[in-house]
Order: sequence, then C-alpha cells, then structure tokens
Amino acid sequence: MASLANTRVLVIGGSSGIGEAVARRSAESGAEVTIASRSADKLTRAAETIGHGVQTAVLDTRDNTAIEGFFADNAPWDHLIVSSAATARGGMRSMSLEDAYASMDSKFWGAYRAVRAARMTDGGTITLVSGFLSERPSAGATLQGAINAALEGLMRGLALELAPVRVNAVSPGMIDTPLWADMPEARRRELMKTAASDLPVGRVGRAGDIANAVHYLMITGFATGSVVRVDGGGAIA
Repeated sequence: MASLANTRVLVIGGSSGIGEAVARRSAESGAEVTIASRSADKLTRAAETIGHGVQTAVLDTRDNTAIEGFFADNAPWDHLIVSSAATARGGMRSMSLEDAYASMDSKFWGAYRAVRAARMTDGGTITLVSGFLSERPSAGATLQGAINAALEGLMRGLALELAPVRVNAVSPGMIDTPLWADMPEARRRELMKTAASDLPVGRVGRAGDIANAVHYLMITGFATGSVVRVDGGGAIA
C-alpha cells in the first residue's frame, strides 16, 4: 500500500462532517491537505480543529468559472475527494422542481464540474461520496437515491476515461453528522436511535468510519472503479 506522506490532498466539502474527517485522517497521515467549501467561517474553524497546517480555499462547486480558475492556479493534486452536497429531502411530489434541480446541481453536477476541471498527477486518485440509497431506495428520498446512483455511474466511466488516475466512490449509510443540525435535537436523537436499532451493527455511522474507507481507496493502488459501501448493513437489513 502507498503512503499519503507528502502528497497533496484536496477535500471539497472539507469544512464539516465527512469531508472534515477525511481531511483530518489525511493530515494525520502526513499529507499536505487543503479543504474547500463555500463558507470561509466554517473553513477557518475546521482548519483550526484539524491543525497540521491545513490550508483552506473558498470554493462553490456551482460556479464553474471559479472551479476552473482554482484548478488552473494550483499545481496538480495527488488526491481529490468530493463530499460537498446540499440536497433537499422529501418525496417527488412534495418537493418543488426548483429544489430538485438544485439538489442535482449541487451533488451530481458539482462533482462533475470539479472532476472535469481537476488537474491530477499520474496515478492520483479521485473519490466521490455517494450514498447507500443508490442500492436501497426510500420512498421519501427518491431523488437522493437517483443522484447517488448517477454519481456511481459517473465514477465507473471516469475510472476508464481518466486512467491512470484511479476513481472510486464511497457509499455511506446513516451517518451522524452536522447534516442533521437543522433538525430539532429531540427529533434528531430519536431518528438516530431508530436507525441504529434497524442496523446489524447496532449503531449509526460516524464521519470517521467514512474517512477510513476513503483512506483505504487512496492508498490501495489496485482499487479503481469501485464502490465501497459503509452503511452498517443498511442495504441488507
């Protein structure tokens, strides 16, 4: 297995949750890490929490001009992780078309724009974050499942098109991250408790669980075109 020591790692969506955990794991492994997101304040807080000289970049994956400019101004990256997404929750008929389009634009087209513009070293890696709803749809999250499936299909094609760059995806299940922060605390705790009781492992996931999977894909030179599902058994329960 390869080492991340002295490699350049960019985590888009690295200011919180899964992305922040990936950035921390990479920095602790000796990588030179840059975290990017839309919020300068969140980036500053995350960088202070992670330490290890982590750099920050304000970047909106919805802005293609900004994305292209960012990659043009930076040296090629050894590893790119795209975990940023803002997707609406709800069924097809309860969600407005505007929210549906915005969700697809954020998670799918945001990743597409980033990878399209990215300059990578030969043998570098790109890891996309999808979600287990691509395999086990939910009646209340039809669009999210479709977006995740589209991301995984994109990943497989890119693994061929961009070789020798290795392209993979990590598919999380229910993960307790700041994504749920807008939910009332009592309701959030009950949701997590119910989800945990339905899983073979008996708990919901943590951001670090996903960071472990991303780390594996970065250092394993024989992994490309793969989806690593980390869902506590959610797809089979």
